[in-house]
Amino acid sequence: MIAEARPRDMCHTPRRASAARAAIRQPRSPVAAGGFTLLEVLVALLLLALALVAMVRLAGLDARAQAQLRDGTLAQWVATNVVADARLRAPFPAVGRSSGEMRMGGQRWRWTLDVEPTQEVRVRRMDVTVVAAEGDARNGVAARLTAFANQP
Repeated sequence: MIAEARPRDMCHTPRRASAARAAIRQPRSPVAAGGFTLLEVLVALLLLALALVAMVRLAGLDARAQAQLRDGTLAQWVATNVVADARLRAPFPAVGRSSGEMRMGGQRWRWTLDVEPTQEVRVRRMDVTVVAAEGDARNGVAARLTAFANQP
C-alpha cells in the first residue's frame, strides 16, 4: 500500500514546471509572433528599391521616346510642307538645291530641297532633308522625304 499512496505534490510538480516553462518560452516562428524578422524587412525594402529604380528608369526612357516621336512627326510635317510649297511655286521645279528655315510646333527647323532629273525626262525627283535648327549636329537628320513631280 505504500507504493499506491503518493503525495499529491510529487504527482503534479513536473506538469506545473513544464507549463511554467512553456509560458515563459517565446514562439520562434514569425508567423506565430505576428511580425517579420529584420532580415525579412530588409529584403523587402531592397526589392522595393529595385522596383522603384526600374520604374523611374522606364519613365525616363518613355519621356525620351515621346520627345523623339514628337520631333519626328513635326519634321515630317515640315518636309511635306516644303514639297507642297515647291509644287505650288512651280508644278515642274527646276533642277537644283534650295534651303530654308521653317517654324513648326514651337521649334525652328532647317530644310534642304534637292531637285534632280530622272531617266524619264518629264519627271523630277525632290529629296527633302529636315534637321532641328538648334543642335542639328547633336540630333542628326530628323526626317527625309522623297517626292516626284511630273511635267503637265
